[in-house]
Amino acid sequence: MTEYFGSCLCGTVSFEVKGNFDSFYLCHCQHCQKDTGSAHAANLFSKSAKLVWQSGADAVTSFTLPGTRHNKSFCRLCGSALPSTQTSDLLVVPAGCLDTKVSMSPTAHIFLSSKAVWDKNLEEVPKFERLPD
Repeated sequence: MTEYFGSCLCGTVSFEVKGNFDSFYLCHCQHCQKDTGSAHAANLFSKSAKLVWQSGADAVTSFTLPGTRHNKSFCRLCGSALPSTQTSDLLVVPAGCLDTKVSMSPTAHIFLSSKAVWDKNLEEVPKFERLPD
């Protein structure tokens, strides 16, 4: 069984995911753009893996957008995105909150009809190893 470990930015929340991920989607929907502040969310999905909170479970809160299935769980101290178990049969784990490296490549880009206008030709944008001077 594969084990993944993760945490929030401030270190209050830590967790373990026991099992495998079924898919890895880069979601470009407007809801994911709003809740990440970026061009897309990068989420891993599993119907069988189990989530175990190691610490800080009481600091985890969730928001579900009324009238949708869109849910975000996060640390109420630092705001970091965290795994969501709001749907009983599906575990959704933001890839960026994992401390364990994930070897799985993204399965697909989804909701491209909502893709940010500026999210194109990004391979041509200059690249820096750290904040440029």
